[in-house]
Amino acid sequence: MKAGKILIGWSTRDVTPYGRKVSLRGQFHVRITEEVRDPLFVTALALEPAEASGQQAMIVSLDTATVTDYITEGCRETLKKELPGFNPDMLFISATHTHTAPDQPGTLLGSAPDLGGDVMTKQEYGDFLIEKISEAVIEAWKNRKPGALSWGKGYAVIGHNRRVSYFDGSTKMYGKTEVPEFSHIEGYEDHGVDMLFTYDSAQKLTGMVVNVPCPSQCSENEYAVSSDYWHEIREKIHEKYGNDIFILPQCAAAGDQSPRTMVNREADIRMLELKGYGKDYNNARRRDIADKIAAAVDEVLPLAAKDIRPEVELEHEVINLDLVRRKATEEDYQIAKKEVDSWQAKLDELKDADPTSLKYSRALRRIGFNQCVADLYEDQQNGKNLTLPVELHVLRIGDIAMCTNRFEYYLDYGMRIKGRSQAIQTFVVQLAGSGTYLPTERGMQGGSYGAYIASTPIGPGGGQQIVEKQVETINGMFAG
Repeated sequence: MKAGKILIGWSTRDVTPYGRKVSLRGQFHVRITEEVRDPLFVTALALEPAEASGQQAMIVSLDTATVTDYITEGCRETLKKELPGFNPDMLFISATHTHTAPDQPGTLLGSAPDLGGDVMTKQEYGDFLIEKISEAVIEAWKNRKPGALSWGKGYAVIGHNRRVSYFDGSTKMYGKTEVPEFSHIEGYEDHGVDMLFTYDSAQKLTGMVVNVPCPSQCSENEYAVSSDYWHEIREKIHEKYGNDIFILPQCAAAGDQSPRTMVNREADIRMLELKGYGKDYNNARRRDIADKIAAAVDEVLPLAAKDIRPEVELEHEVINLDLVRRKATEEDYQIAKKEVDSWQAKLDELKDADPTSLKYSRALRRIGFNQCVADLYEDQQNGKNLTLPVELHVLRIGDIAMCTNRFEYYLDYGMRIKGRSQAIQTFVVQLAGSGTYLPTERGMQGGSYGAYIASTPIGPGGGQQIVEKQVETINGMFAG
């Protein structure tokens, strides 16, 4: 593919549910809140060669936990009607994985009690998202103008592997490290920050994509709407570069990562307090992460600006795969049935409790979590639910590649793609879809949440299948 002049368009919309109670996504218990700690945004970046080539890309980021098919397909249906000239299949929407955004229709842990008429329903918020995302996409497309791009890579210590391994071979997400049984942290950590910068025809900065291998989960247990650490990052970058700069956050492969340290956290808490961030570790980490990302941008941007390109290659391929599902065994089935019965007994004891209380809603969701394994086993015994269709995107943008998947994709997979990619720089984007964990081989061996069959419909074989297909596609784009 030849390099050519590029058209660039940006837009953003506030998707905060102001003035309504909402049910937050991201825990096993229901969290109802009316408070907005900070706003949620959707940001859209449109790219197209100036000379018609049939190549298009609409890169969208949303402050949410995952993006369900209901949202993506709803947006595509809207765009078919309202945006002639744009192929809706060229749209992908990825989540920052904040645990303090409202739930959507089609989520996996969807079991919930009656939340009452004063709480915004998943359907209401889902339809609101479709409207606002579609508005942003349409505006970004209509805003396309000749521009230029640059890219670069920096470093910031943001994500940490959160799976703690013990001498008996077991692993636990957020396990204790201060016990004699502690052996090691299960996997790798990647502190790279991939950045793509956009400019107008006068080479004035207009926006940036910031790709970080860490979910935005500092405030994951709060009862407040929040975009988590991306709020502070936006504030820092806007303070330095202006409020008109668009910021599109992406979460790289990070299914086993967290913004919290797992070993000797007390030393980190002390240092954050000495920085003036207070004693609340989670809130202090948000500010500290923002400082680190802003510093990485400050370092990389002037270097990338030495190589601003008004002409780049743009190629975009959409791949549809049918991945083989994990097979539910007889043992999985028996464990799941036992868990369902146990949690049902607890729910029966709580029959007079508030349905939105932590204990009641957690028991209800645990029943659904385990029942899905029993249902899967029965389906597979009857020849059903043997594969899972997934949509992947692979882009070439100049010297860089960008590839997406729908999963909470363990970090090792992202490193395999980056290591074998022939692009100078590769942006791996997870949660461009409805989520669920995709663990590695060692993750499966360690077990625990994030490796259970209930939350991992695809196993390591499917994870590697994605690696192979995306590496093949990327390298085909850069061949010759």
